[in-house]
Parts: sequence; structure tokens; C-alpha cells
Amino acid sequence: MTRAQSFPGERPVTPEVVKEHNLNELEYQRIVALLGRTPTLTELGIFSALWSEHCSYKHTKPVLRTFPTDGPQVIQGPGENAGVLRLADGWAVAFKIESHNHPSAVEPYQGAATGVGGILRDVFTMGARPVAVLNSLRFGPLDEARNRYLFAGVVKGVGDYGNCVGVPTLGGEVDFAPGYSGNPLVNAMCVGLLRESDLTLARAQGVGNLLLAMGSRTGRDGIHGASFASEDLSAKSEARRPQVQVGDPFTEKLLLEATLELIEKHLVVAIQDMGAAGLTSSSAEMAARGGVGVELETDKVPIRETGMTPYEIMLSESQERMLVVAEPHQVAAIQAVCEKWELSATPIGRVTDDGLYRILHHGVIVAEIPGQRLIDDVPIYEPEAREDQRAKARRAAIPSGPPRADVRGALLLLLDEPSIASKRWVFEQYDSTVQAATLLGPGGDAGVLRVGNTDFGLAVTVDCNSRLVALDPFEGGKATVAEAARNIACTGALPLGITDCLNFGNPDRPEVFFQFREACRGIAQACRAFNTPVTGGNVSLYNESPSGAIDPTPTVGMVGLLEQLAHRVPSHFQLAGDRILILGRSEGHLGGSAYWAHVRDLVGGHPPPVDLAAELALQQFLVAAARDRLLSSAHDCATGGLAVTLAEAAMGGPYASVGLGAEIDLSSYGIGIVCSTDPVDAALLYGEDQARAVISVDPPRVGDVLTLARRFGVPALLVGTVGDPQGDVIIATPERHYTWAVEALRETYFGAIPRRMKGAGE
Repeated sequence: MTRAQSFPGERPVTPEVVKEHNLNELEYQRIVALLGRTPTLTELGIFSALWSEHCSYKHTKPVLRTFPTDGPQVIQGPGENAGVLRLADGWAVAFKIESHNHPSAVEPYQGAATGVGGILRDVFTMGARPVAVLNSLRFGPLDEARNRYLFAGVVKGVGDYGNCVGVPTLGGEVDFAPGYSGNPLVNAMCVGLLRESDLTLARAQGVGNLLLAMGSRTGRDGIHGASFASEDLSAKSEARRPQVQVGDPFTEKLLLEATLELIEKHLVVAIQDMGAAGLTSSSAEMAARGGVGVELETDKVPIRETGMTPYEIMLSESQERMLVVAEPHQVAAIQAVCEKWELSATPIGRVTDDGLYRILHHGVIVAEIPGQRLIDDVPIYEPEAREDQRAKARRAAIPSGPPRADVRGALLLLLDEPSIASKRWVFEQYDSTVQAATLLGPGGDAGVLRVGNTDFGLAVTVDCNSRLVALDPFEGGKATVAEAARNIACTGALPLGITDCLNFGNPDRPEVFFQFREACRGIAQACRAFNTPVTGGNVSLYNESPSGAIDPTPTVGMVGLLEQLAHRVPSHFQLAGDRILILGRSEGHLGGSAYWAHVRDLVGGHPPPVDLAAELALQQFLVAAARDRLLSSAHDCATGGLAVTLAEAAMGGPYASVGLGAEIDLSSYGIGIVCSTDPVDAALLYGEDQARAVISVDPPRVGDVLTLARRFGVPALLVGTVGDPQGDVIIATPERHYTWAVEALRETYFGAIPRRMKGAGE
């Protein structure tokens, strides 16, 4: 074998070329020292991809190590394609959330679609069948045409891909704020079920074993996708459109079935998705995990475009591809399975014992790198962290101008805000019932599905209140986990663990890294308090546009175990005559609230503190009450406060034909509220105190509920009764009575987004 310093048609490595690959001088000199020579262009591309922020986490690893990752329920923590938690009866759940923000900003349909495809592959490579998709989406205000275009394209991309593959979308969240106008966020989560004995890991092993490229052929789409995700968006980003991958959900379905069959038949040693950085990351990471070397022959990789260089083949992010490690005698059986599913599996390399990461093209060595050092020697940065003085000023601010509506009118105004309004326009484009396991679909606190043919279930949710994180990253980080856990517990399920997608701006700016560090500190503290370890996730930095950084958005995806399917609890009132109780205390915190943001035109103030002990007690009560069949409904109290929570519970689910009225007496609730900037009733109705929920109960069981609440130390107050269909929502406060017709609330709530999107995307 001979070594080539350059491949015909490839440019020589110059300072300009190094800069184009987003490598700084320190990183380039480390590469030269590691190799003992100038890198080839292919080697430079490999380093550029694997040392990008997207693949290496070079700014964030020290902080991520502070997360709790262990627990009796953890089978596989961070470091693999997806985390895996133990359920019951030999079942396990694999789950992961990742971002596809930058691709979606320049090509919303394909960016979102391939984001779903990538997260599906992360889960089924573990041996798990995907059973649910969730998404967390962020856009600028819908009064701007480009934001409507991005919103419509992303939603259609998510829906088309998931629907074609046949995986239900069970939940998600969509938020709108000015900070996302130049940089939308598209975070996709996948949940899969497997038998614990079928768990498969992505670790190359066995010297002489073969590496096979499986699935679609390799093209030029997506080259430099990982480095594109590791830079700020700018006016030039539209030119990166060719670096957005193009997805094929029908091939993905074939790949899913073939992969699971290979795993079930024990034909593979290891398998990994060719995701970010494509063949480069999958092969290098599998080799490093297994402590072996690999040798790849790029001229043997099936390609769909003529004249592709080894550089292009290694860095392509063409979709629907897997890398398989297999014993030589199993290759024919693997190819037979793939042929059955109309796919190919082509040997392109082998596992070696020299520890080198070697790439050949027609027998010529175009890259030869110490494999473990390629992964382990990435520079680790510890950026300066310092809170922005403007953030402190926002936290100290109070509203000055008059409210946009009175206390009664504020509810309609809030329900008309797209961030709070029903997301039915979104999830009606998704199939939420395919696979016939859905028990609670989108539109409630969390999705719930049946596990196999068992009598237990799984609850799933994604959450983040970025407004709270922006004002106080530590409390906001805690609040994100707390809200996710409340949502899971409101269904009757016990929170088990989380995956996170940490979306922030440029980490080289001290104020951004302060947000990241403090939000992670809050997440870690909450996860320890709730015994919900972090099993993996994704860090997405450089979410900036010419107008500045996005609001810090550490999205949390959580799963929970529902011990009995019959214990599941819906979010909306079920029966006229049921009694309504409020769980938790109210102090009327309006800082960081939706009321201040949308009625008082101020994103500011001190967010409510998160009492983790109170949150845990509430979770334990909700799970116990569901187990004892005490609850008709349970809905967590979060954005918009008590008034929005009561209205949502009364309006009914997204496909209910009518809502139910409610008569509420709050004259003895929140007596101690003191608010110097707003009417006491505004603080009472729209304050966003944490650790609260609204439940409805069959009248004969109220005493049992109050006894159980005392046992767990959860404040519980009987405040009213569920009314008749198409009735009114009536709330009495110490000062006055407020009345809203439930049908008027429904018209506002369910029509807010369709009114704004009429004609968009057509």
C-alpha cells in the first residue's frame, strides 16, 4: 500500500482550507503533532467533522459530566446511540432526543424530515422498535411570513416522514418567540421498546470482522453537515442548502425492519447509524468504543454519483444508511436478510488490531490516524461564564405600561397566543394511533401507550419553558425537569429518566456559557431529587442569527412507567358533578409569566422558585392517587397559571365535541398573595407558582383524596364542581366573579393557530 499526500482532484491543505473546515490554529497544530506531518485533505475533513462541536462536545463535556447517569433502572447510559431504561417483565425502553436546527432553518421540510429519520435510527440500532415520536419546535412570531413558512414546512416534514415509516407522534410542544425568528429549533425525540436481552451496542469488536455499508447508496448530500451545525447562522447560510440531507422514509422503513431482523437473529456484532459526519463518525466511534482499529476502502462504498472522492464519501451525510460489524461467515446471511427487504449490505472494511483509523481508495492510503486519539484528543475548552448585566436588569424589571386587557379579558388573550393555544393544527397532521398502542394521544399532559401485549404502559413528554431559563437559568433548568415530571405523573405514571437537547447560542460568549452551565446545574439538581437519571441527549450550540442568540432552550424528554393501563388519567374534566381540587400553594408569582409577557408586554421579573421537595411530593401523590383509582382527571398547572389550567381542563381534549363548564370558588385560595404591580386577582389567576396541579374527583372519593394528600404533605383544597356540557366557567375570587362561556374559550383556543396559518404552506 502507498500513501497519498493528496488525492487527485483534492485541494492541498493550506491555512485557508483549514479555516474553511472550522478548525482554529490550536486545533490544527494539535492535528499536525498527533500525525507527525501535514494532514491530507481527507484527514483534515475527518478531524473537522469529529472535532466539531456537534460531534465532540468540546465546550460542554466538563459540564455534562455533572449530570446523574446511574440508577437501578439504567441499563445503558450516555455514550451509545440511545439511552435504555429497565421497565418490567424483561421489557426496556430506548429513547433519545436530538436537534436538526440549522438544516431546518434553510430547508425546513427536509431538515425536519431527516431529523426524524436520524432519531429513529438511533433507537432501532439499539434493537428497539420505535413506538413513539415527539418533537419540540420553536419559531419566531407567526405574524411574520417567513416564520409561517418555516413552521408549515417543519410540521409537514415531521408528519410526512413519521407517517410514512408508521410511528405514531404521541406528543410534543411548540413555542413562538422573537428570539427564534432567525434560528428556529427542531428537536426530535424517539422512544422504542425492546426486550432487555435484545439490546445491541455500537462497539466494533473481533479482529478480522468485516464492516458493511447497509441501506442507501452514498451521495454528495449533507457533506459538512456536522460542521454546519457548529457555526452561527448568517445571511450566507442559505447557500448551505445543498448540505441539508434528503430523506426517504420508505427506505427508512425497510432499513428498520431489516435491522431488527438482523438483531433478532444475532447476525451482527455491532451496528450504528451513519448520522452526523456519516461514515466517518460511525466507524471511528465504533472503533474507539471497542478499543480496536479499522480499515475502510472507500472505493467499495456503494455510491450514487460518479467521481466521488474519498473525502466526499467519508463526510457524506446521505440518509438511511447503517454501518454493520459482522463475522465473515455471517455476511451471506446478512445480505440475504437485506435482499428480502430490498436493501444491500456491502463489505467495505475490516476490524484491525493496530489501533489505526485507516482509509484506502484503490489501494492508496488517503488517511491514517491513531484511532483512539482521534476521538480522545479533541481539545476540551472551559469557556468563561459570566451573567449578562442585561439579564440581571430583566430579572429586576416590573411592568410599567397599562395591561392590554382586564383580568377577565386576559384569559382570552392568553388562549389566543400561539404558544399557549391548542396545537391541534400541528398534531392533526401526524398519525398518533398507528401501531394501535396509543392510550392517551397528543393534546394532554403526556402521551401514554401500551407496552407490547402487557397490562402496563409508558408515558412520554417533552418540555421546556425557555422564558424562565432566560431570566434565571438555574431555576429555569430545575423548572424544565419539574414540569416534565409533573406531566408524566399527571397521567399516573412514575417518572423514570430523561434525555435532553440543550439548545444555546455561541459558547465563546461568556453570557451564553453562563446560561448553559447554570441551566445544566438546575437540570442535574432536579434529576437527583426525582431519581430521573440523564441517559443521553444532544448539545446544540451556535444557535445564533444576525439578531443574536436564541433564548436558552434546554429541552427535556422524559419517560415514565404506568404500572397498570387501567390507572391512566386524562388531562381534561370527564363528568359533570365531579369535584375540582387544586394541589399545591399559590403565592401569585408573576415574574417570567405568560401574563406579564403577553398582557403586560414584559419578559422579565424573578421567576417562581422551584421547591424540589414539594415537586417530588406532588409526583408521588399523583401516582398513588392514580393507583388507587381516585382521579377522574389531572392537569399540571404551568404556563398561564391557574386560569389557563382550569380553562384547558374544561374545554376538553382536541377532538371533544363540547367542553364542560366549571364553577370555582377561590375565595380561600391564595389569601396571602401580595402583588404591588397587578391586581390581586391577576396574580391569583395567572401567577405561575410551581408544584401545582388541578384534579377532578368523583364526589364520594374526595375524602380519600384529602387523606392521601395529607399523607404526602401536598396542600389540597376543594374549590369547585365540574359543570354541564357547553356551560360556563365561573371563577369567584375574594374580589369578584368572572364568567366565560366554555364555547367561546374553545373557539379562541382551538382556532388561534389555524387563523394565523390560513393559506400558509399551500
